[in-house]
Amino acid sequence: MPNLQQLLMNLVLTVALLVFGGVAGAASGGLKSIAVQDAGRIKPLESFSREALQMVHGKETFEGKPAEEIVLTWLLQPEAWENKELIEIKHNLLKKALKLENDKKYFSLKEIWINERLALVMQELQSKRETKEKLDPYFQAIQRLESQLYTFREIASGRMLRLAPSPDSQVTAWQSLPEMTPALQESFAGVSKSFIEMLAATATGGDVSSAIQKIDLAAHEFAQAARAQNPKLYPEDSQISLEVFYNNFHPYRWAWVLYIFAVVALGLQWILGRSVLYKVGWAFVVSGFAVHISGMVMRMMLMGRPPVTNMYETVVWVAFGTILFSMVIEAFYRWRFVLLAGAMVGAFCLVLANMAPAVLDGSLQPLEPVLRSNYWLTIHVMTITISYAAFFLAFALGDLGLVYFARDEKAHEAEIKAIVLGIYRAKQIGVAFLAPGIILGGIWADYSWGRFWGWDPKETWALIALLGYVAVLHGRLAGLLKDFGMVAASILTFSLVIMAWYGVNFVLGAGLHSYGFGAGGVEYVAAFVAVHILSVVFVAVLRQGKLKAH
Repeated sequence: MPNLQQLLMNLVLTVALLVFGGVAGAASGGLKSIAVQDAGRIKPLESFSREALQMVHGKETFEGKPAEEIVLTWLLQPEAWENKELIEIKHNLLKKALKLENDKKYFSLKEIWINERLALVMQELQSKRETKEKLDPYFQAIQRLESQLYTFREIASGRMLRLAPSPDSQVTAWQSLPEMTPALQESFAGVSKSFIEMLAATATGGDVSSAIQKIDLAAHEFAQAARAQNPKLYPEDSQISLEVFYNNFHPYRWAWVLYIFAVVALGLQWILGRSVLYKVGWAFVVSGFAVHISGMVMRMMLMGRPPVTNMYETVVWVAFGTILFSMVIEAFYRWRFVLLAGAMVGAFCLVLANMAPAVLDGSLQPLEPVLRSNYWLTIHVMTITISYAAFFLAFALGDLGLVYFARDEKAHEAEIKAIVLGIYRAKQIGVAFLAPGIILGGIWADYSWGRFWGWDPKETWALIALLGYVAVLHGRLAGLLKDFGMVAASILTFSLVIMAWYGVNFVLGAGLHSYGFGAGGVEYVAAFVAVHILSVVFVAVLRQGKLKAH
């Protein structure tokens, strides 16, 4: 009898197929659904191929062709790729070190492999690794090039394609193509033959649909043969199908599109004052929120854990929290601009998650050992990051408040008062989550590392952020911060959140919270912070001039 998780997975997949039949249909190919063991988990060939192509080429497609087709041609005819501009290199210093054209972004495998300076550059990387220092962007670019060449080579040899579990139940590592039994190799050859026939039919205008049916049949037969080798280690079809659907549905992309429609409708309502636009904005926000939640539910079902274990997932989670808080506050006060601010943040976060794969890795990855406690992961990480959502909402409300102060402070006094109260409420919500989140983190630290508090950079900056927001709340309560002070503080104090959330992991890269470390995007984040600080200064100067004039 199937377990509860299996029943839920089948239910979600069935509903998805009914509601989004066109999307699911496009993702139902047998080729996409071949199971592969990679990076500590079992995934569809489609996911494996997308991640491999993203690593090598920087995109999930090549010349409009899907990743699984590209990766299979690497395996079947690697020599055909030697002269294609496949390898993405963006770092100018690395291009200079390899004496490559600076104005190009993509290079062929051949010009990289025969490059006389490649060995020297790789030796530089090895020497840097031996120092155990943090890699700067130049060495990170070399490391990526190393991974790009390795990924292509290992796929071309078949060693990275682990397609069948070992018959030995004590061995968890799956067998690669060269390691499989002759019978399984022959079965996979049937898949390859059908795939080649499909390419030929596509090129000559033949019967492509018939060729796809043959691939589906061959892939199904291979999957059955691989499962028969060790049924306990082979995933259920519903698990693979759900991930294929998730990959092709792109729930967060649909969510941010709906949030942007909401921003447009609510923005027009803000300008024109038409109540019908307010209702339209609510409809778009609720629709986007439902799709947003569906994406998180599918991700949780696929990974069996809360969706907050890396920067990508926390960005998605913060977007969720911001929309939730904005809907609650908007429903209570009916101010009309809180929902606008929430939709702006939700759209911004999901666009960022969708458009920056080099910085925010959206692939499904297994947990780091320190995070393998769903109990602590749920109550600490989700509590901390949901506080960031409330602070982000206060930040967005501060932006709207600046607009009113820049236009006419006295004419919009009522709106400014409402915005300031909204900022105050959002900050209260944030502090109510951040403070216990830090305490719970200390308990987890004691459980994991044997000490409650150690002034780790992540711990320190979380505490700095909390003290910063508590100071603002006390300043308002004591009458030290007036309306403009609250608006300015909502923007300036969010820099503390950015440092605790992004800066410790992507700039400092130090401390025991190494599972969250990453690289990239520093210049954009710095520009984002700088623009908002300058905006506060500009409006403050403008406001001071107006006050003196009166």
